[in-house]
Amino acid sequence: MGQALCICSRGSITIDNKKYYFVQKLDEGGFSYVDLVEGAKDGRFYALKRVLCHDREGRQEAQTEMEMHQMFNHPNILSLVAHAFVDRGGKTEAWLLLPYISKGSLWSVLEKLRDKGSSMPEKQILQILRGICSGLKAIHEKGYAHRDLKPTNVLLDEDDRPVLMDLGSMNRARVEVRGTREAMTIQDWAAQRCTISYRAPELFNVESHCIIDERTDIWSLGCVLYCMMMLEGPYDMVFQKGDSVALAVQNPVAIPQSCSYSQGLQMLLSSIMVSNPQERPNINWVLDQVQDLQSRSPNTQTNMV
Repeated sequence: MGQALCICSRGSITIDNKKYYFVQKLDEGGFSYVDLVEGAKDGRFYALKRVLCHDREGRQEAQTEMEMHQMFNHPNILSLVAHAFVDRGGKTEAWLLLPYISKGSLWSVLEKLRDKGSSMPEKQILQILRGICSGLKAIHEKGYAHRDLKPTNVLLDEDDRPVLMDLGSMNRARVEVRGTREAMTIQDWAAQRCTISYRAPELFNVESHCIIDERTDIWSLGCVLYCMMMLEGPYDMVFQKGDSVALAVQNPVAIPQSCSYSQGLQMLLSSIMVSNPQERPNINWVLDQVQDLQSRSPNTQTNMV
């Protein structure tokens, strides 16, 4: 963990005895801030995520996020360069120094396409989807689930390599629910940590005796695929209208008749977005299907994940 940290008057910080210069603000959320910083020695850009820890629970959540990053060394999962807890003005902040990916999120790319009245080519969708699947497979193989997969939590580098970020909602994949109290606890947690329009059906009304597993991510993956195809999530408008997303996710996903993508891709989407988690495929099956679709497309790059 980083030890000596300071914010100096010249707009620099020191983490693990390495100096970084503040460049500009990148993003701001409810309890976190992201700044662009430059390494004084290597000249490389990094994203510094600062999470405000209000209490012991907040500190533990930040610690867990740090540990989740450290668990993986995978090209499709955002790595952690350095980290530390900092006391500032009587408040504690968790600092995560992360690689800076300049192209931004998958959502920002899709927004630009929508603004231009354009669409994402199928070969590009498959390339990005394959990389997301590869990252999810690594997470699932270690017995964890991401729990908040969505286009804003997928970064794209200049080669369209997707990188999964925001690991703060990750937890053990398999959760055995024993009783109404446990069910309500998980349901409340999901309401806070899993974005509503990408949340799996089984997390809206958690049964009193059931098993929640990593297939919550498969549902979210389907929503991300739909978003790449239609440039909006399948339940974004439901939520924006104030209608019930919990009710909408119980029905089969509706693919517009105007959809111009291949039947193979549409069938994959329908196979992923199955309301009953027991009938939903695992990540290995999805990845096999994506690779099969890529092999049928002569112009698809298969060497980039």
